[in-house]
Amino acid sequence: MALKYYYDLMSQPSRAIYIFLKANKINFVPKPVALRKGEHFNDEFKKLNPWQKVPVLDDDGFVLTESVAMLRYLTSKFKLADHWYPQNDLMKQARIEEYLHWQHLNTRMQCAMVFQQKLIMPVARQAQIDEKKVQRFKAEIPKVINHIDQYFLGDNKFIAGDEISVADILGVCELMQLYPVYEEQLYTSNDKVKAWMERVRQTLNPHFDEGSAIVYRTRKAYEKLGPTLGAKL
Repeated sequence: MALKYYYDLMSQPSRAIYIFLKANKINFVPKPVALRKGEHFNDEFKKLNPWQKVPVLDDDGFVLTESVAMLRYLTSKFKLADHWYPQNDLMKQARIEEYLHWQHLNTRMQCAMVFQQKLIMPVARQAQIDEKKVQRFKAEIPKVINHIDQYFLGDNKFIAGDEISVADILGVCELMQLYPVYEEQLYTSNDKVKAWMERVRQTLNPHFDEGSAIVYRTRKAYEKLGPTLGAKL
C-alpha cells in the first residue's frame, strides 16, 4: 500500500516533510488538510491523529504524527543517502540530534509565534495585531540567529558539515515563516545565515520553491491585508 502524507503547506513542518519526500523521490499519496477550513477537526482525521495536527504520515497503517520522527523513519526505511541523517558518523548524527532537540523552543517556537501573532490570530479574532506580543517573540529571534551562526554553522556550509541534512530543512522552513509577515530582515541581516538559507534552497530546488509557494503567496496577501491589521510593512 502506498505511503500517505497528510499536510497543509502553511505548516512549517508539513513543508519540510513535503520537500524532503519530493527531493528524495519517495512516492506518496498526497492528502492535503486545509487547516483554515478546520479539516483537522473532523472525525476521520482525529482517528489518525488525536492531537488533530499536521503533518501525519501513514505507512500502510503505521502512523507517525511528529515531523522529526518522520524524517528519521523515512531516511532509514528508504535507505537514503547518509548525509541526511548519518549512520556512519556518530558525531555528525549527534550534531543533527542536538539541533532537532534545540529547535523546538527556539527556531520553531519564536518564528511560529511571530507569524501567528502578526497574521493568524488577528485574522481569527478580527482584531488588530498585539504589538507587545509580537515584540516579545521578535526579541528572541536575534539570539536564535546568532546561535545558528556561531554554534550550529560555525565554518560549515550546513549544520552537520559540508552536506545537507534533515536539520537544515527544518531550520530553513521555520525561518521562512518570517517572510510572509515582512520580518525576513531578522535573518537576512546575518550574512552567514542568509547564505546558508539560500544554499539549502538551491540544493533542494525545484522542490523547495514548490513546497514554499504558499509562503510566497501569503506574503502578497499580507501586504494587502496589513493596513486592516495595523501591520507595519
